[in-house]
Amino acid sequence: MSDARSTRVRSPRTETDDAATADRAATAERAAIAEHAATAERPATAEESEEAGDRETCPECGGRTRADAAERVCADCGLVVEADRIDHGPEWRSFDDDDANPKRTGAPLTRSRHDRGLSTEIGRSTKVKGRKRRRLARMRTQHNRAQISTKRDRNKVYAYTEIRRLTGVLELPDSVRDAACALFDSAQEESLLRGRSLEGFAAACVYVACRTADVARTVGEVCAEAKATEDEHRAAFDAMNRELGLPIAPSGPAEYLPRFASDLGCDPAVERRAGELAERAVEEGIANGRNPVGVAAACLYTAARELDAECTQQEAADVADVTPVTVRRTYVDLTEE
Repeated sequence: MSDARSTRVRSPRTETDDAATADRAATAERAAIAEHAATAERPATAEESEEAGDRETCPECGGRTRADAAERVCADCGLVVEADRIDHGPEWRSFDDDDANPKRTGAPLTRSRHDRGLSTEIGRSTKVKGRKRRRLARMRTQHNRAQISTKRDRNKVYAYTEIRRLTGVLELPDSVRDAACALFDSAQEESLLRGRSLEGFAAACVYVACRTADVARTVGEVCAEAKATEDEHRAAFDAMNRELGLPIAPSGPAEYLPRFASDLGCDPAVERRAGELAERAVEEGIANGRNPVGVAAACLYTAARELDAECTQQEAADVADVTPVTVRRTYVDLTEE
Protein backbone atom coordinates (compact mmCIF):
# COMPACT_ATOMS: atom_id res chain seq x y z
CA MET A 1 0.00 0.00 0.00
CA SER A 2 1.47 3.32 -1.04
CA ASP A 3 1.76 6.30 1.34
CA ALA A 4 -0.88 9.01 0.92
CA ARG A 5 0.65 12.18 -0.31
CA SER A 6 -0.63 15.62 0.64
CA THR A 7 -2.35 17.44 -2.17
CA ARG A 8 -2.09 20.83 -0.38
CA VAL A 9 0.07 23.25 -2.32
CA ARG A 10 1.50 26.43 -0.68
CA SER A 11 1.17 29.49 -2.84
CA PRO A 12 4.13 31.84 -3.36
CA ARG A 13 2.22 34.67 -1.64
CA THR A 14 1.70 32.63 1.55
CA GLU A 15 5.35 31.71 1.67
CA THR A 16 6.29 35.44 1.30
CA ASP A 17 3.96 36.46 4.17
CA ASP A 18 5.37 33.77 6.42
CA ALA A 19 8.89 34.93 5.71
CA ALA A 20 8.03 38.56 6.46
CA THR A 21 6.35 37.60 9.76
CA ALA A 22 9.39 35.56 10.76
CA ASP A 23 11.70 38.48 9.94
CA ARG A 24 9.64 40.89 12.04
CA ALA A 25 9.61 38.52 14.98
CA ALA A 26 13.36 38.08 14.76
CA THR A 27 13.92 41.85 14.60
CA ALA A 28 11.71 42.45 17.66
CA GLU A 29 13.52 39.73 19.59
CA ARG A 30 16.94 41.20 18.76
CA ALA A 31 15.74 44.70 19.84
CA ALA A 32 14.47 43.35 23.16
CA ILE A 33 17.76 41.54 23.80
CA ALA A 34 19.78 44.66 23.01
CA GLU A 35 17.59 46.85 25.31
CA HIS A 36 17.93 44.34 28.14
CA ALA A 37 21.69 44.22 27.69
CA ALA A 38 21.93 48.03 27.70
CA THR A 39 19.87 48.22 30.87
CA ALA A 40 21.97 45.58 32.53
CA GLU A 41 25.22 47.32 31.54
CA ARG A 42 24.05 50.77 32.75
CA PRO A 43 25.04 51.22 36.39
CA ALA A 44 22.14 52.11 38.67
CA THR A 45 22.28 55.44 40.47
CA ALA A 46 22.51 55.70 44.24
CA GLU A 47 18.91 56.93 44.56
CA GLU A 48 17.58 54.09 42.37
CA SER A 49 19.56 51.51 44.29
CA GLU A 50 18.45 52.85 47.65
CA GLU A 51 14.81 53.06 46.54
CA ALA A 52 14.90 49.55 45.09
CA GLY A 53 16.50 48.24 48.28
CA ASP A 54 13.89 49.90 50.45
CA ARG A 55 11.07 48.54 48.33
CA GLU A 56 12.42 44.98 48.21
CA THR A 57 13.40 44.75 51.88
CA CYS A 58 10.89 44.37 54.71
CA PRO A 59 11.34 47.10 57.35
CA GLU A 60 10.13 44.70 60.08
CA CYS A 61 12.18 41.55 59.59
CA GLY A 62 14.51 42.42 56.72
CA GLY A 63 13.04 39.77 54.44
CA ARG A 64 12.23 39.97 50.75
CA THR A 65 8.96 41.54 49.58
CA ARG A 66 6.79 40.66 46.64
CA ALA A 67 4.14 42.62 44.74
CA ASP A 68 0.61 41.30 45.08
CA ALA A 69 -1.93 43.30 43.04
CA ALA A 70 -1.97 46.80 44.62
CA GLU A 71 0.01 45.72 47.69
CA ARG A 72 3.62 44.84 48.46
CA VAL A 73 3.81 42.08 51.07
CA CYS A 74 6.74 40.54 52.91
CA ALA A 75 7.18 36.90 51.95
CA ASP A 76 8.55 35.97 55.41
CA CYS A 77 6.39 37.73 58.03
CA GLY A 78 3.45 38.81 55.87
CA LEU A 79 3.77 42.56 56.63
CA VAL A 80 2.00 44.81 54.11
CA VAL A 81 4.72 47.30 53.15
CA GLU A 82 2.75 49.30 50.56
CA ALA A 83 -0.96 49.55 49.86
CA ASP A 84 -3.28 51.60 47.67
CA ARG A 85 -1.49 52.87 44.62
CA ILE A 86 -1.45 56.66 44.28
CA ASP A 87 -3.53 58.01 41.43
CA HIS A 88 -1.79 61.10 40.07
CA GLY A 89 -4.60 61.88 37.65
CA PRO A 90 -7.24 64.60 37.97
CA GLU A 91 -9.78 64.54 40.78
CA TRP A 92 -12.71 64.88 38.40
CA ARG A 93 -14.06 62.36 35.93
CA SER A 94 -14.79 62.96 32.26
CA PHE A 95 -17.17 61.09 29.99
CA ASP A 96 -17.18 60.93 26.22
CA ASP A 97 -20.78 62.12 25.90
CA ASP A 98 -20.33 65.09 28.26
CA ASP A 99 -19.32 68.35 26.59
CA ALA A 100 -19.51 70.42 29.77
CA ASN A 101 -16.66 71.29 32.12
CA PRO A 102 -15.72 68.01 33.88
CA LYS A 103 -14.38 69.78 36.98
CA ARG A 104 -16.62 69.22 39.99
CA THR A 105 -15.23 72.02 42.14
CA GLY A 106 -17.23 75.22 42.44
CA ALA A 107 -16.62 78.72 43.74
CA PRO A 108 -15.32 79.06 47.32
CA LEU A 109 -17.58 79.92 50.22
CA THR A 110 -18.05 83.62 50.81
CA ARG A 111 -19.75 85.80 53.39
CA SER A 112 -20.89 88.25 50.73
CA ARG A 113 -23.90 86.07 49.80
CA HIS A 114 -26.86 85.22 51.98
CA ASP A 115 -26.40 81.47 51.47
CA ARG A 116 -22.57 81.50 51.59
CA GLY A 117 -22.50 80.66 47.87
CA LEU A 118 -23.96 77.16 48.33
CA SER A 119 -27.08 77.71 46.20
CA THR A 120 -27.53 76.17 42.77
CA GLU A 121 -29.05 77.52 39.59
CA ILE A 122 -30.98 75.91 36.76
CA GLY A 123 -29.01 76.74 33.65
CA ARG A 124 -30.19 77.66 30.18
CA SER A 125 -29.65 75.72 26.99
CA THR A 126 -30.41 76.45 23.36
CA LYS A 127 -30.84 72.75 22.64
CA VAL A 128 -34.09 72.56 24.62
CA LYS A 129 -37.16 73.55 22.62
CA GLY A 130 -40.91 73.67 22.96
CA ARG A 131 -42.76 72.36 26.00
CA LYS A 132 -39.64 71.25 27.84
CA ARG A 133 -38.15 74.74 27.56
CA ARG A 134 -41.26 76.32 29.05
CA ARG A 135 -41.30 73.76 31.85
CA LEU A 136 -37.67 74.54 32.70
CA ALA A 137 -38.49 78.26 32.74
CA ARG A 138 -41.26 77.65 35.30
CA MET A 139 -38.93 75.46 37.36
CA ARG A 140 -36.27 78.19 37.25
CA THR A 141 -38.77 80.78 38.52
CA GLN A 142 -39.92 78.58 41.38
CA HIS A 143 -36.34 77.72 42.23
CA ASN A 144 -35.36 81.39 42.46
CA ARG A 145 -38.37 82.11 44.67
CA ALA A 146 -37.52 79.24 46.99
CA GLN A 147 -34.02 80.61 47.57
CA ILE A 148 -35.46 83.79 49.14
CA SER A 149 -38.38 82.53 51.17
CA THR A 150 -38.60 85.15 53.95
CA LYS A 151 -38.44 88.92 54.20
CA ARG A 152 -35.33 88.54 56.35
CA ASP A 153 -33.52 86.80 53.50
CA ARG A 154 -34.79 89.39 51.02
CA ASN A 155 -33.37 92.23 53.10
CA LYS A 156 -30.08 90.39 53.43
CA VAL A 157 -29.81 89.82 49.67
CA TYR A 158 -30.50 93.50 48.97
CA ALA A 159 -28.02 94.74 51.58
CA TYR A 160 -25.32 92.30 50.43
CA THR A 161 -25.77 93.47 46.84
CA GLU A 162 -25.33 97.09 47.95
CA ILE A 163 -22.24 96.19 50.00
CA ARG A 164 -20.65 94.40 47.05
CA ARG A 165 -21.39 97.39 44.82
CA LEU A 166 -19.91 99.84 47.32
CA THR A 167 -16.74 97.84 47.87
CA GLY A 168 -16.30 97.51 44.12
CA VAL A 169 -16.73 101.24 43.46
CA LEU A 170 -14.44 102.21 46.33
CA GLU A 171 -11.86 99.58 45.26
CA LEU A 172 -11.81 97.88 48.65
CA PRO A 173 -10.36 94.40 49.26
CA ASP A 174 -12.51 91.30 49.70
CA SER A 175 -11.69 91.14 53.42
CA VAL A 176 -13.47 94.48 53.95
CA ARG A 177 -16.46 93.23 51.95
CA ASP A 178 -16.77 90.05 54.03
CA ALA A 179 -16.35 91.98 57.29
CA ALA A 180 -19.12 94.39 56.26
CA CYS A 181 -21.47 91.51 55.46
CA ALA A 182 -20.73 89.85 58.81
CA LEU A 183 -21.44 93.16 60.58
CA PHE A 184 -24.78 93.45 58.78
CA ASP A 185 -25.66 89.92 59.99
CA SER A 186 -24.95 90.99 63.57
CA ALA A 187 -27.11 94.09 63.17
CA GLN A 188 -29.96 92.03 61.73
CA GLU A 189 -29.78 89.49 64.56
CA GLU A 190 -30.06 92.33 67.09
CA SER A 191 -33.17 93.64 65.27
CA LEU A 192 -31.62 97.02 64.50
CA LEU A 193 -33.09 97.31 61.00
CA ARG A 194 -36.64 98.12 62.00
CA GLY A 195 -37.54 101.67 60.97
CA ARG A 196 -34.13 102.35 59.44
CA SER A 197 -32.77 102.38 55.90
CA LEU A 198 -31.11 99.28 54.46
CA GLU A 199 -28.93 101.48 52.29
CA GLY A 200 -27.82 103.38 55.39
CA PHE A 201 -26.86 100.15 57.13
CA ALA A 202 -24.96 98.96 54.07
CA ALA A 203 -22.98 102.21 53.94
CA ALA A 204 -22.36 102.17 57.70
CA CYS A 205 -21.16 98.55 57.59
CA VAL A 206 -18.69 99.37 54.80
CA TYR A 207 -17.43 102.41 56.71
CA VAL A 208 -16.97 100.45 59.96
CA ALA A 209 -15.23 97.62 58.10
CA CYS A 210 -12.81 100.16 56.60
CA ARG A 211 -12.13 101.66 60.02
CA THR A 212 -11.43 98.26 61.63
CA ALA A 213 -9.18 97.20 58.73
CA ASP A 214 -7.20 100.49 58.82
CA VAL A 215 -8.35 101.40 55.32
CA ALA A 216 -8.69 105.17 55.10
CA ARG A 217 -12.15 106.11 53.83
CA THR A 218 -14.15 109.09 55.05
CA VAL A 219 -17.89 109.29 55.64
CA GLY A 220 -18.22 111.68 52.72
CA GLU A 221 -16.45 109.32 50.33
CA VAL A 222 -18.64 106.38 51.32
CA CYS A 223 -21.90 108.35 51.20
CA ALA A 224 -20.96 109.90 47.86
CA GLU A 225 -21.05 106.44 46.25
CA ALA A 226 -23.81 104.95 48.41
CA LYS A 227 -27.56 105.19 47.86
CA ALA A 228 -27.99 106.51 51.40
CA THR A 229 -27.68 110.02 52.70
CA GLU A 230 -25.33 111.06 55.49
CA ASP A 231 -28.28 111.25 57.91
CA GLU A 232 -29.25 107.63 57.16
CA HIS A 233 -25.63 106.59 57.48
CA ARG A 234 -25.32 108.40 60.84
CA ALA A 235 -28.51 106.82 62.21
CA ALA A 236 -27.34 103.30 61.29
CA PHE A 237 -23.83 103.92 62.59
CA ASP A 238 -25.10 105.27 65.93
CA ALA A 239 -27.44 102.30 66.36
CA MET A 240 -24.67 99.77 65.72
CA ASN A 241 -22.17 101.63 67.87
CA ARG A 242 -24.68 101.79 70.74
CA GLU A 243 -26.01 98.23 70.59
CA LEU A 244 -23.03 96.28 69.24
CA GLY A 245 -20.16 98.23 70.81
CA LEU A 246 -18.07 98.67 67.68
CA PRO A 247 -14.32 98.21 68.33
CA ILE A 248 -13.23 101.39 66.59
CA ALA A 249 -11.30 104.37 67.89
CA PRO A 250 -11.25 107.93 66.63
CA SER A 251 -9.35 108.15 63.37
CA GLY A 252 -6.06 110.03 63.22
CA PRO A 253 -4.47 112.10 60.46
CA ALA A 254 -1.74 109.49 59.89
CA GLU A 255 -4.30 107.05 58.42
CA TYR A 256 -4.94 109.32 55.43
CA LEU A 257 -1.36 110.34 54.66
CA PRO A 258 -0.38 107.46 52.32
CA ARG A 259 -3.43 107.88 50.09
CA PHE A 260 -3.21 111.66 49.97
CA ALA A 261 0.54 111.52 49.25
CA SER A 262 -0.09 109.07 46.42
CA ASP A 263 -2.78 111.30 44.92
CA LEU A 264 -0.50 114.35 45.12
CA GLY A 265 2.53 112.45 43.77
CA CYS A 266 4.70 113.40 46.74
CA ASP A 267 8.18 112.02 47.29
CA PRO A 268 8.76 109.44 50.07
CA ALA A 269 10.76 112.05 51.99
CA VAL A 270 7.75 114.39 52.02
CA GLU A 271 5.50 111.59 53.20
CA ARG A 272 7.88 110.64 56.02
CA ARG A 273 8.14 114.27 57.15
CA ALA A 274 4.34 114.58 57.03
CA GLY A 275 4.08 111.51 59.27
CA GLU A 276 6.36 113.14 61.81
CA LEU A 277 4.25 116.32 61.70
CA ALA A 278 1.07 114.30 62.17
CA GLU A 279 2.50 112.63 65.28
CA ARG A 280 3.51 116.01 66.61
CA ALA A 281 0.04 117.45 65.94
CA VAL A 282 -1.54 114.64 67.96
CA GLU A 283 0.94 114.89 70.84
CA GLU A 284 0.70 118.70 71.16
CA GLY A 285 -3.08 118.75 70.82
CA ILE A 286 -3.16 120.60 67.52
CA ALA A 287 -5.38 117.91 65.97
CA ASN A 288 -7.89 117.97 68.86
CA GLY A 289 -11.33 119.00 67.69
CA ARG A 290 -10.30 119.19 64.05
CA ASN A 291 -11.10 117.07 61.06
CA PRO A 292 -8.27 114.50 60.74
CA VAL A 293 -8.57 114.73 56.95
CA GLY A 294 -7.77 118.43 57.02
CA VAL A 295 -4.91 117.89 59.47
CA ALA A 296 -3.40 115.25 57.15
CA ALA A 297 -3.61 117.63 54.18
CA ALA A 298 -2.00 120.41 56.21
CA CYS A 299 0.84 118.09 57.29
CA LEU A 300 1.54 117.21 53.67
CA TYR A 301 1.49 120.85 52.65
CA THR A 302 3.81 121.81 55.53
CA ALA A 303 6.26 119.00 54.70
CA ALA A 304 6.27 120.02 51.04
CA ARG A 305 7.07 123.62 51.98
CA GLU A 306 9.93 122.51 54.24
CA LEU A 307 11.48 120.28 51.57
CA ASP A 308 10.86 122.67 48.67
CA ALA A 309 8.43 120.35 46.92
CA GLU A 310 5.67 121.49 44.61
CA CYS A 311 2.37 121.48 46.48
CA THR A 312 -0.10 124.32 46.91
CA GLN A 313 -2.78 124.80 49.56
CA GLN A 314 -5.49 124.41 46.94
CA GLU A 315 -4.09 121.06 45.70
CA ALA A 316 -3.82 119.70 49.24
CA ALA A 317 -7.34 120.91 50.05
CA ASP A 318 -8.79 119.35 46.87
CA VAL A 319 -7.27 115.95 47.64
CA ALA A 320 -8.73 115.98 51.16
CA ASP A 321 -12.04 117.55 50.05
CA VAL A 322 -11.67 120.45 52.47
CA THR A 323 -11.28 124.20 52.05
CA PRO A 324 -7.88 125.94 51.80
CA VAL A 325 -8.75 127.83 54.99
CA THR A 326 -8.75 124.54 56.93
CA VAL A 327 -5.32 123.68 55.58
CA ARG A 328 -4.01 127.18 56.29
CA ARG A 329 -5.12 127.22 59.93
CA THR A 330 -3.41 123.93 60.74
CA TYR A 331 -0.32 125.02 58.79
CA VAL A 332 -0.04 128.17 60.93
CA ASP A 333 -0.29 126.11 64.14
CA LEU A 334 2.37 123.65 62.92
CA THR A 335 4.84 126.37 61.93
CA GLU A 336 4.52 128.41 65.13
CA GLU A 337 7.57 128.19 67.40
